[in-house]
Amino acid sequence: QVQVVESGGGMVPAGGSLKLSCAASGNIISIIRMGWYRQAPGKQRELVAEIDTHGTTNYANSVKGRFTVTGGSAEVNTINAVYLQMNSLEPEDTAVYYCRARTRNLPYWGQGTQVTVSS
Repeated sequence: QVQVVESGGGMVPAGGSLKLSCAASGNIISIIRMGWYRQAPGKQRELVAEIDTHGTTNYANSVKGRFTVTGGSAEVNTINAVYLQMNSLEPEDTAVYYCRARTRNLPYWGQGTQVTVSS
């Protein structure tokens, strides 16, 4: 079992910045990848950015060049935290942001944190 807790959401004006943090606990040795997803009202949940235990990253096209995902770990080739630095925020980035920790068998989700970008 893995537990995931996010923090750092809030409200900012367009063009502003926010940083989201996510910490995993429990069977963290089983985690192979951590990342951020978001869900806006009336839309499906979508991948924003993710990073694996080797530091390989993957971004949605809509956030490339504006968002940066980084990982934290206590040991080499493990990951137990993930951060999302969001710059040049746009109203279209408004959503609930969810942290996900992926093991080989299951995904584990956080409760979500609201990000609101005002125009």
